[in-house]
Amino acid sequence: MGAWQPLPEGLPPEVRHFVEQLRLLKDRTGLSLVALGARTAYSKSSWQRYLNATQPPPRQAVVALCRVAGTGAEEAERFGVRWELAVKVWPKQTPLPGKPDDAASPALPGEPDDAAPPIPATPAQDPGDDYEDEPTLPWWDGPPPAPAASSSRRLLTTALILAAVLALTAVIGALAFG
Repeated sequence: MGAWQPLPEGLPPEVRHFVEQLRLLKDRTGLSLVALGARTAYSKSSWQRYLNATQPPPRQAVVALCRVAGTGAEEAERFGVRWELAVKVWPKQTPLPGKPDDAASPALPGEPDDAAPPIPATPAQDPGDDYEDEPTLPWWDGPPPAPAASSSRRLLTTALILAAVLALTAVIGALAFG
Protein backbone atom coordinates (compact mmCIF):
# COMPACT_ATOMS: atom_id res chain seq x y z
CA MET A 1 0.00 0.00 0.00
CA GLY A 2 1.36 3.38 -0.95
CA ALA A 3 1.82 6.17 1.50
CA TRP A 4 -1.34 8.07 2.33
CA GLN A 5 -1.49 11.79 1.71
CA PRO A 6 -1.54 13.80 4.92
CA LEU A 7 -4.93 14.53 6.42
CA PRO A 8 -6.09 18.16 6.30
CA GLU A 9 -5.07 20.38 9.18
CA GLY A 10 -7.73 21.34 11.67
CA LEU A 11 -9.67 18.07 11.54
CA PRO A 12 -11.44 17.28 14.80
CA PRO A 13 -9.65 14.51 16.72
CA GLU A 14 -12.63 12.16 16.34
CA VAL A 15 -12.53 12.49 12.55
CA ARG A 16 -8.75 12.14 12.41
CA HIS A 17 -8.81 8.99 14.57
CA PHE A 18 -11.67 7.47 12.58
CA VAL A 19 -10.00 8.08 9.20
CA GLU A 20 -6.66 6.77 10.46
CA GLN A 21 -8.35 3.58 11.70
CA LEU A 22 -10.26 3.27 8.43
CA ARG A 23 -6.98 3.57 6.51
CA LEU A 24 -5.40 0.85 8.65
CA LEU A 25 -8.39 -1.40 8.03
CA LYS A 26 -8.21 -0.78 4.28
CA ASP A 27 -4.47 -1.52 4.30
CA ARG A 28 -5.15 -4.73 6.22
CA THR A 29 -7.29 -5.98 3.33
CA GLY A 30 -4.31 -5.73 0.97
CA LEU A 31 -6.65 -4.42 -1.74
CA SER A 32 -6.17 -1.44 -4.01
CA LEU A 33 -8.90 1.19 -4.07
CA VAL A 34 -10.08 -0.21 -7.41
CA ALA A 35 -10.34 -3.73 -5.96
CA LEU A 36 -12.04 -2.40 -2.83
CA GLY A 37 -14.54 -0.57 -5.02
CA ALA A 38 -15.21 -3.79 -6.92
CA ARG A 39 -15.92 -5.67 -3.68
CA THR A 40 -18.17 -2.99 -2.21
CA ALA A 41 -20.91 -0.80 -3.61
CA TYR A 42 -18.64 2.26 -3.54
CA SER A 43 -16.36 3.51 -6.31
CA LYS A 44 -12.62 4.07 -6.17
CA SER A 45 -13.13 7.85 -6.10
CA SER A 46 -15.63 7.53 -3.23
CA TRP A 47 -13.09 5.52 -1.22
CA GLN A 48 -10.46 8.18 -1.98
CA ARG A 49 -12.76 10.87 -0.58
CA TYR A 50 -13.57 8.80 2.52
CA LEU A 51 -9.95 7.81 3.24
CA ASN A 52 -8.60 11.33 2.69
CA ALA A 53 -11.26 12.87 4.98
CA THR A 54 -12.78 15.00 2.23
CA GLN A 55 -16.19 13.43 2.73
CA PRO A 56 -17.63 11.23 5.48
CA PRO A 57 -18.44 7.70 4.37
CA PRO A 58 -21.96 6.39 4.72
CA ARG A 59 -22.32 3.90 7.54
CA GLN A 60 -22.90 1.10 5.02
CA ALA A 61 -19.50 1.81 3.41
CA VAL A 62 -17.85 1.26 6.79
CA VAL A 63 -19.87 -1.94 7.25
CA ALA A 64 -18.83 -3.10 3.76
CA LEU A 65 -15.14 -2.42 4.48
CA CYS A 66 -15.39 -4.33 7.77
CA ARG A 67 -16.98 -7.25 5.92
CA VAL A 68 -14.28 -7.27 3.23
CA ALA A 69 -11.56 -7.03 5.89
CA GLY A 70 -13.11 -9.92 7.79
CA THR A 71 -13.41 -8.10 11.11
CA GLY A 72 -15.21 -9.71 13.99
CA ALA A 73 -18.51 -8.42 15.30
CA GLU A 74 -16.84 -6.60 18.20
CA GLU A 75 -14.37 -4.75 15.98
CA ALA A 76 -17.10 -3.90 13.45
CA GLU A 77 -19.16 -2.47 16.30
CA ARG A 78 -16.21 -0.29 17.37
CA PHE A 79 -15.98 1.05 13.81
CA GLY A 80 -19.69 1.85 13.98
CA VAL A 81 -19.17 3.82 17.19
CA ARG A 82 -16.15 5.64 15.71
CA TRP A 83 -18.26 6.48 12.64
CA GLU A 84 -21.04 7.95 14.81
CA LEU A 85 -18.59 10.10 16.77
CA ALA A 86 -16.79 11.30 13.62
CA VAL A 87 -19.93 12.16 11.63
CA LYS A 88 -21.24 14.35 14.46
CA VAL A 89 -18.21 16.63 14.26
CA TRP A 90 -17.19 16.17 10.60
CA PRO A 91 -16.49 19.57 8.99
CA LYS A 92 -18.98 20.48 6.30
CA GLN A 93 -16.32 21.01 3.66
CA THR A 94 -12.70 20.12 4.07
CA PRO A 95 -10.33 22.08 1.83
CA LEU A 96 -8.32 19.89 -0.51
CA PRO A 97 -4.60 19.77 0.23
CA GLY A 98 -2.74 22.29 -1.94
CA LYS A 99 -5.88 24.28 -2.73
CA PRO A 100 -6.54 27.48 -0.77
CA ASP A 101 -9.84 28.18 0.88
CA ASP A 102 -12.03 30.62 -1.04
CA ALA A 103 -12.44 32.67 2.11
CA ALA A 104 -8.71 32.80 2.68
CA SER A 105 -7.79 33.73 -0.89
CA PRO A 106 -7.19 37.45 -1.37
CA ALA A 107 -9.32 39.45 -3.77
CA LEU A 108 -7.81 40.08 -7.17
CA PRO A 109 -6.52 43.61 -7.85
CA GLY A 110 -9.22 45.89 -9.17
CA GLU A 111 -11.93 43.71 -7.63
CA PRO A 112 -13.89 45.18 -4.70
CA ASP A 113 -13.71 43.24 -1.46
CA ASP A 114 -17.47 42.99 -1.31
CA ALA A 115 -17.90 41.57 -4.85
CA ALA A 116 -19.82 38.55 -3.60
CA PRO A 117 -22.61 38.95 -1.08
CA PRO A 118 -21.97 37.20 2.24
CA ILE A 119 -23.66 33.86 2.75
CA PRO A 120 -26.28 34.14 5.48
CA ALA A 121 -25.69 32.04 8.56
CA THR A 122 -28.02 29.10 9.09
CA PRO A 123 -29.41 28.14 12.46
CA ALA A 124 -27.25 25.73 14.43
CA GLN A 125 -28.09 22.12 13.85
CA ASP A 126 -26.57 18.75 14.56
CA PRO A 127 -23.80 18.22 11.98
CA GLY A 128 -24.71 14.56 11.77
CA ASP A 129 -28.20 15.38 10.44
CA ASP A 130 -26.94 15.96 6.89
CA TYR A 131 -25.41 12.51 6.51
CA GLU A 132 -27.98 9.88 5.73
CA ASP A 133 -27.48 6.32 6.76
CA GLU A 134 -29.08 4.89 3.65
CA PRO A 135 -27.84 1.38 2.97
CA THR A 136 -26.34 0.70 -0.41
CA LEU A 137 -25.67 -2.94 -1.04
CA PRO A 138 -24.06 -4.58 -4.03
CA TRP A 139 -26.32 -6.85 -6.04
CA TRP A 140 -24.71 -9.99 -4.64
CA ASP A 141 -25.57 -8.98 -1.06
CA GLY A 142 -29.24 -8.51 -1.81
CA PRO A 143 -31.85 -11.05 -0.74
CA PRO A 144 -32.49 -13.82 -3.26
CA PRO A 145 -35.55 -13.19 -5.39
CA ALA A 146 -38.60 -15.02 -4.13
CA PRO A 147 -40.05 -17.46 -6.64
CA ALA A 148 -43.21 -16.13 -8.14
CA ALA A 149 -46.36 -17.84 -6.88
CA SER A 150 -47.76 -18.03 -10.39
CA SER A 151 -44.77 -20.05 -11.69
CA SER A 152 -45.12 -22.68 -8.94
CA ARG A 153 -48.88 -22.87 -9.54
CA ARG A 154 -48.25 -23.26 -13.27
CA LEU A 155 -45.80 -26.10 -12.58
CA LEU A 156 -48.32 -27.89 -10.35
CA THR A 157 -51.07 -27.54 -12.95
CA THR A 158 -48.79 -28.92 -15.68
CA ALA A 159 -47.81 -31.90 -13.48
CA LEU A 160 -51.46 -32.70 -12.72
CA ILE A 161 -52.43 -32.54 -16.40
CA LEU A 162 -49.54 -34.84 -17.37
CA ALA A 163 -50.51 -37.29 -14.60
CA ALA A 164 -54.13 -37.29 -15.81
CA VAL A 165 -53.05 -37.86 -19.44
CA LEU A 166 -50.77 -40.74 -18.36
CA ALA A 167 -53.58 -42.34 -16.28
CA LEU A 168 -56.05 -41.96 -19.15
CA THR A 169 -53.54 -43.52 -21.58
CA ALA A 170 -53.05 -46.46 -19.18
CA VAL A 171 -56.83 -47.02 -18.84
CA ILE A 172 -57.37 -46.84 -22.64
CA GLY A 173 -54.42 -49.21 -23.23
CA ALA A 174 -55.76 -51.71 -20.66
CA LEU A 175 -59.21 -51.67 -22.24
CA ALA A 176 -57.89 -51.94 -25.81
CA PHE A 177 -55.32 -54.69 -25.19
CA GLY A 178 -56.72 -56.29 -22.18
